[in-house]
Amino acid sequence: MFKSLIVGWVIAMSFISLHAQEWRQVWSDDFDGMSLDFTKWEIEVNAFGGGNQELQIYTDRSENVRVENGLLVIEAHRQITGIAGTERDFSSGRIRSKRRGDWKYGRFEARMKLPKGQGLWPAFWLLPTDEKYGTWAASGEVDIMEFKGQQVDTLWGTLHHGGSWPRNKHTGLTKKFDGIDFTEDFHVFGVEWESGEFRWLLDGKVWQVQKEWGTENGKYPEPFNQPFHIVLNLAVGGQFVGAVDPDTDFPAQVLVDWVKVYQR
Repeated sequence: MFKSLIVGWVIAMSFISLHAQEWRQVWSDDFDGMSLDFTKWEIEVNAFGGGNQELQIYTDRSENVRVENGLLVIEAHRQITGIAGTERDFSSGRIRSKRRGDWKYGRFEARMKLPKGQGLWPAFWLLPTDEKYGTWAASGEVDIMEFKGQQVDTLWGTLHHGGSWPRNKHTGLTKKFDGIDFTEDFHVFGVEWESGEFRWLLDGKVWQVQKEWGTENGKYPEPFNQPFHIVLNLAVGGQFVGAVDPDTDFPAQVLVDWVKVYQR
């Protein structure tokens, strides 16, 4: 019995020690330069709607992605734009840190101001750098912040997991924040990801916790035990937000003041 008590005490002390450790910043971008830092980011060029019947084409043009006045600007336009023989009615931007910033576990935060308008879909999220457990969503996806431009006080935070499409599953919450309009000012969106737990943050305060997920091709806590990278984008239309209202103002912008990553 005495031996069992000692073992239990050691386990408890280890748990307390782990959670007592402070988060230490390991990566950041304040967007203070004259252009996007390509040692940290890649601009994605994609003409095929992101798999969600989105209406935009993602380009690397400065009209869609640029650094300006200390901010990352991701800007959507209502204009016919073509790439590689494909034309779409809207253009926008999407960047990722793949192979430039990839982490297993951590605290991920971005200070952002979001756009208003039916059909606008900004997101801050994580994707697996290597699809170790199979194609989407068997290897996971972490939606730190998704937003509908027509619901200015509401956030979505979601884990995607399970099997490869169409056997995928999702776990998460939608939360309305009374008295907040996310299109009027900057807010800090974040997630803390540790083995067996995700905690979603708004301006440093936890608003959701998830501890249950799985993959057909592994054991818990898989697939969320491998390196992921950051994605920032502004989609237009698609299954999540619906059609674009004729009254939605373009150009529409996501403004990002900074992105930071911490680990224990």
